[in-house]
Amino acid sequence: MIFLLMLITFALTIACTIVFIQMAPRLGFVDVPNERSMHKNPIPRGAGICFSLTALLISLVAIVFDINLLQQHFLIYIAVALVFLAGFLDDRYGVPPKTKFVFIILAAVITCVDGICISSLGHYLGFDIALPLWIAFPFTVFAITGFTNALNLIDGLDGLAGTISLVMLGAFLWIGYVNHDELMIMLSAVFIASVSAFLIFNWYPATVFMGDSGSLTLGFVISILAIRAMEYVEPMAVMFIVVLPVLDTFIVMTRRIQRGLSPFQADKTHMHHILYNRYEDVPYTTILLVYIQIAFTIIGVQLRHADNFLSLILFGILFFIFLNLFDQRMKRRKKMTTGRSRLEKIRSWRRPKRR
Repeated sequence: MIFLLMLITFALTIACTIVFIQMAPRLGFVDVPNERSMHKNPIPRGAGICFSLTALLISLVAIVFDINLLQQHFLIYIAVALVFLAGFLDDRYGVPPKTKFVFIILAAVITCVDGICISSLGHYLGFDIALPLWIAFPFTVFAITGFTNALNLIDGLDGLAGTISLVMLGAFLWIGYVNHDELMIMLSAVFIASVSAFLIFNWYPATVFMGDSGSLTLGFVISILAIRAMEYVEPMAVMFIVVLPVLDTFIVMTRRIQRGLSPFQADKTHMHHILYNRYEDVPYTTILLVYIQIAFTIIGVQLRHADNFLSLILFGILFFIFLNLFDQRMKRRKKMTTGRSRLEKIRSWRRPKRR
């Protein structure tokens, strides 16, 4: 049944995306390049409407046949629909970031009410760090909102956000299948099918972008699956599965704070920007980042029952490695140091020798 639903979702998403590409200019769904864009020509934007809406509709049609599942998780689909609505409004009309955050926070609150909540940070050296409700509730809202925005920020190259999301969704589909979790299986499966169909049009050179209706919805769904997965695997293992958007956001914000800027100020210092500036090859940059995500996901699956203390140390080491690896200032510092040393040599030659 799940395989059949995936095939239907895949076919419907392809048909919907083809129609959307033809109608996007007339409907106003066009991405006009600016100083932060990686593309040069206007391209239809907002195809997340197609794959998100298709995945949601197929999921709802499927769960109608199981009243208990519908009663248990109907609020989850309302929350996802709210985030989708925020992305849709932004793609069509352009809404302020604060407005989108209000939608996402409200959806995260609904998710917590439905029971998807981070109640424990895992086991560390034999001790379980449980969170009381008054901490777990706001922490979960913060985590969902943060990751949803993180995936939105990494959507900067053709095929990047969609392919990275496929890797994460594949891991959560496997966790849901092993533990017989119908919600995880359903959400993961339909979004894998819909995103796979979308990537046919979004891979370089992209003929359409997902827009916020896609990236925000994907980020929100993956955050729900990540919290749900914590019931079966250790929290730090889940952190490795969703690591790339998280690392990218942490590193970018750290760099902005170091430069005395607001951590929320937009710039071109994300991982994909730095790698693209180095290689000037969109497919190579995308594939390289996807390989990194696959490697981290495999590590997360392997660490699913490991003590979180060692996993936390490993994550910290990797964070500092990436923090220095993706540091654009290193090259400038090297040039400045080289220039200063040469200037000092020239000055030393010109100085009269003392007798």
